[in-house]
Amino acid sequence: MQLLKKEQIPALIDALSANGWNILGQGADALNYKHIDADNRPDMNWDNQPTHISAKEIVFPQKEPLFFFKKAQDGVSIADAPVPIQKTVLFGAKPCDAASFNIISKVFNWDYKDESFNERLANLTVIGMECDYCDDNCFCTSVGLSQDSEKGSDIYLRPLTDGNFSATVLTEKGKQFLNEFAACFVEGNEADVTYMQHKSVAPRKKFSSNEVKDFLDKNFENPIWDEVGETCLGCAQCAYSCPVCHCFDIVDEACNVDCGRRMKNWDACQFSTFTLHASGHNPRDNQNRRYRQRVSHKFKYYQDKFGEILCTGCGRCSRGCPVGIDIAEVVSVLNQLAITQPQM
Repeated sequence: MQLLKKEQIPALIDALSANGWNILGQGADALNYKHIDADNRPDMNWDNQPTHISAKEIVFPQKEPLFFFKKAQDGVSIADAPVPIQKTVLFGAKPCDAASFNIISKVFNWDYKDESFNERLANLTVIGMECDYCDDNCFCTSVGLSQDSEKGSDIYLRPLTDGNFSATVLTEKGKQFLNEFAACFVEGNEADVTYMQHKSVAPRKKFSSNEVKDFLDKNFENPIWDEVGETCLGCAQCAYSCPVCHCFDIVDEACNVDCGRRMKNWDACQFSTFTLHASGHNPRDNQNRRYRQRVSHKFKYYQDKFGEILCTGCGRCSRGCPVGIDIAEVVSVLNQLAITQPQM
């Protein structure tokens, strides 16, 4: 087995920096994944709260130019926007973040292969780490994950009682990383290590995704949406902090009177203008319908299309909601209705 010793982490960071890698890891303030360097080391405590902002921006930027255009007397010239690609490592990703990249890659490779997304993902190495955090908003066990899930990680770290980490290679990309930076890892013996024991209780399973999907399959109209929709502000904090929400808009922006750019910008189904037609008609003209879309997309539509639940149970949407909507509790109600209520 391979070990990453705590005293070797600075050497690994220095080696990555010297080789031109972009290094991201959790900062002590838990706000987001920060750039790591010699003066800013990653916080490797396995009981850290998940960052407020997810890691999806690594492969799916908030805003991205697709091409530039310039008017001239003889027409319009178009220049492709270069994709700034750099080898990147996400250091110490929690399971609920590590699993997200493979989930959203399906929609970016469905009827069209998104070149910039795929280039960024191909250059990303995910070093996941076992998690010992759990609060009332965590529900990873309800969506097929857990505190020790290895899904999506290229290399997976498990904390040891001596402060070191076991390092399990899971993918070819992880193998290449380990080979390139072999000097920072050492051989270990399974019999000589003691793994940290979880202090937190694993997130309780709050609902059955199969029951929820069954309810959504048969209950497009239901009074539950009126109850939740009346509370939702439509601010889209939930979508922007989510590791797998992926809605975007494409708009043309003027740079000057004779030039501009076509941009891909994050968007969200909770915004009132998201489905507004040019005619003025809006098929989701109130927040009730918009919240129904959010839940249905995550627990029915995406599963119908790609066989994946569009949620990793990280709880960010619930922690950050300004009016206290807890999606896991909403979905738990749907689960209960699937059992007790006659199907409509």
